[in-house]
Amino acid sequence: MVLVDTNVLVDVFEDDADWADWSIGQLRAQSQIHELAINGVVYAELAAAFARYEELDAAVTGLGLVVLDIPRPALFLAGKAFVRYRQAGGANSGVLPDFLIGAHAAVGNMALLTRDPRSYRRYFPTVTLLTPG
Repeated sequence: MVLVDTNVLVDVFEDDADWADWSIGQLRAQSQIHELAINGVVYAELAAAFARYEELDAAVTGLGLVVLDIPRPALFLAGKAFVRYRQAGGANSGVLPDFLIGAHAAVGNMALLTRDPRSYRRYFPTVTLLTPG
């Protein structure tokens, strides 16, 4: 199973001039090999682009994405990664969505399709990242 990061889906939904082709290509390629999933954090981030949840549900279903719950061990790991982030001088005071997404991929032993791997590489080194380049 591959967990899909929000930025990949925003590229598709907004037809991003720079990234839509790459994101669409990756979704197609990965869906031939793996089941594709998002979690509640990604779903919530995508809500900004839709007027109604029924529209977002239809878009998610249309892409063949499964919506997974984040297990408690992943929530715990996200909190611990956030502590390391703050101790290293990170300035954001809330648990960042990337920590929840990265921890979910780590605990679920899922690859992560993203085009912004920075925090995932640093805080979740066991996660296989599917990235540009």
